[in-house]
Amino acid sequence: MHNILFDLDGTLTDSSLGITRCVQYALQQLGRPAPPADELLFCIGPPLLESFTVLLPDGSTDLAREAVLHYRDRFDRIGKFENQVYDDIPEALAELQDQDCRLFLATSKAEVFARQILHHFELAPFFTAIYGARLDGSLCDKSELIGHILEQEGLAPAQTLMVGDRKHDMIGAAACRIGGIGVTYGFGSIEELTTHGANHLVHTPLAIPGLVARLRQAESGDTANIPRQ
Repeated sequence: MHNILFDLDGTLTDSSLGITRCVQYALQQLGRPAPPADELLFCIGPPLLESFTVLLPDGSTDLAREAVLHYRDRFDRIGKFENQVYDDIPEALAELQDQDCRLFLATSKAEVFARQILHHFELAPFFTAIYGARLDGSLCDKSELIGHILEQEGLAPAQTLMVGDRKHDMIGAAACRIGGIGVTYGFGSIEELTTHGANHLVHTPLAIPGLVARLRQAESGDTANIPRQ
């Protein structure tokens, strides 16, 4: 497992404040009531259009697309930095680099925003490449995105893992025949992650490099020196 794909929201950063405020703003711009933030946490992780389709069940796809535009307007101006890096993420990424892992970002967030966020929080240097959704909505599906990364980077599925906090990450990993590591400190539940195919669970960022080391050593047959958590 020399290649590690990382989700962004709920895996590297706690983006709940910015995302929920932008969802509320978009609904308000459409003249719709905005639910409280704690009722909008389900919007963190899935493609935006999917979330607004749920929030606007009586509307058309065009209305949901209009909501996405309002969301992006506030997100670009304010929301993208209403965000914070989870404790120990830089240390975990550095440990993976020390294991000679190549790290890639794989997020359903628009790639242009993902790049700005990683640079702002000084996480970009850890990543070999940054991939996200396009503004036209393509590559927002995790299965499609992961497949695109594997093809573009020439990554062998057997040597690649996906780390994420929601079912979309695990579904995408399974569809592309790569291993899925579910993180429980994000926005998805243990049940959600395991039901949708997580091969492993970790409860803290610093548990990720330890797990990867154990998987690599088990794969090589060097079980005598496998580190334990």
